[in-house]
Amino acid sequence: MTREIEIRRFETPDDALDMKDRGGIDIVKMQDGTAGMRAVFEPGWTWETDEKPLLGAPDACPMRHTGYCLGGRLVVRMVDTGTETAITRGDFFEIPPGHDAYVAGDERVELILFEAPAAHG
Repeated sequence: MTREIEIRRFETPDDALDMKDRGGIDIVKMQDGTAGMRAVFEPGWTWETDEKPLLGAPDACPMRHTGYCLGGRLVVRMVDTGTETAITRGDFFEIPPGHDAYVAGDERVELILFEAPAAHG
């Protein structure tokens, strides 16, 4: 087996979630199934209004997210407890399933998210 460096760019994603004027998520996938996502959420974005309809309208986000915040302030709420946590520039984070979120303030939120290959099986 040959070992080669694999490079992907968010400018040419494999998939994308378009949230119109409120942002979107560009998704790149590596050959082993690892995925990287660049999420951009504009001021006024909420999971309830802008992303939930694209996922089939679950009660809360069913996904676990591991990522890094490049900018802005995203407030994530655990639906079962109501606990809110702010994620801001420089935070490396892990969010369990069962949450929703919204952009707080007037600055665009930019995140890089990582997904391990096992999640694609």
